[in-house]
Amino acid sequence: MRRDVGIISLAALMVWGCAAPAVAASASGSSLVFDFEDGHVLYAEDIDQPWYPASLTKMMTAYMAFTAIKEGRAKKDTKVKISAAAYKMPPTRLGMKTGSEITLDDALRALMMRSANDVAVAIAETLGGDEASFVKQMNQTAARLGMTHTHFINPHGLPAEKQVSTARDMGLLSQALLKDFPEEAPLYSLTSATIGKITIGTHNALLTSFDGGDGIKTGYTCASGYNLAASATRDGRRLIAIVLGAPSNSARTARASALLESGFRTHEWKTSFPIARLQNYPREVIGTPYEPDELILGRFRACSAPPPPPKPEPATASADSPTKAGGTAAAPAAKIEKTSAQNASASKKAPRNTSKKKRPKQ
Repeated sequence: MRRDVGIISLAALMVWGCAAPAVAASASGSSLVFDFEDGHVLYAEDIDQPWYPASLTKMMTAYMAFTAIKEGRAKKDTKVKISAAAYKMPPTRLGMKTGSEITLDDALRALMMRSANDVAVAIAETLGGDEASFVKQMNQTAARLGMTHTHFINPHGLPAEKQVSTARDMGLLSQALLKDFPEEAPLYSLTSATIGKITIGTHNALLTSFDGGDGIKTGYTCASGYNLAASATRDGRRLIAIVLGAPSNSARTARASALLESGFRTHEWKTSFPIARLQNYPREVIGTPYEPDELILGRFRACSAPPPPPKPEPATASADSPTKAGGTAAAPAAKIEKTSAQNASASKKAPRNTSKKKRPKQ
């Protein structure tokens, strides 16, 4: 009887391993899908490959802000001031003038939905005293969360040669963000919000294209390609998918959708046997290095002159295009509306494909 059970278990593990091709391997970058509750890995591909996180960095900035609120060092109505340094940040930006103030609550919406680089710096300066001190705290928190292959240089994810992470570490951060601050989860599923006179929309097309999609954050720089930390919930079960280095917005959405769909379909039998959790999934790199390798260094150097912005894609016309925004000296509380990503950005056209403009960093 025991021998039979052993044979059955071995067969199940072999089937589990052979099931990986159900999610076609990506052309570049890394990918991962796992169970939010216990971290059970359902599919993994190059999850310890160093990569540029781009605006997925802002998940850590948000984590630090939520920690400050939880510890009583800040409140949702704490004023966040746009300094001269914050105002000088390149797109994507909220676009408020130097000296303007918004609440931390509104700042977090701009951070996670608009991926506003100016707001990321303003939050760092408000909560950390200065940007460098805040980034030091980000790295300390990353170490505490077990993100052993991550190093932050800034709070927004704009290009920095040695600001690196991995799909595994971004998965750990996504899981911590949802587990440690479950009350903030509705923020990641918002598709539209109004901050003062500024209306912002999400860059995350998965929220309106995937059944159950409810988060979390997009990212893009020339060197990183299109990144996505995605979450979805069906029948009370939440999965998290990480995609790094996709060639386009539509590609990252399709990749994350395929990972999540496969995860929901195979979850029951894959988790019947204790394969590996995210924390102890076999590591390709031992120790705690976070140096970029030649692959991503090559990408970084090739992007010294970023290509022009992409043309809008039919399905998500403004999902990754920059928008112009004015600002007011003090913005009132945000009015939140959950609408489709297309409606949220319908009035904001992506700039034409010209060689004189730079591609936005999201």
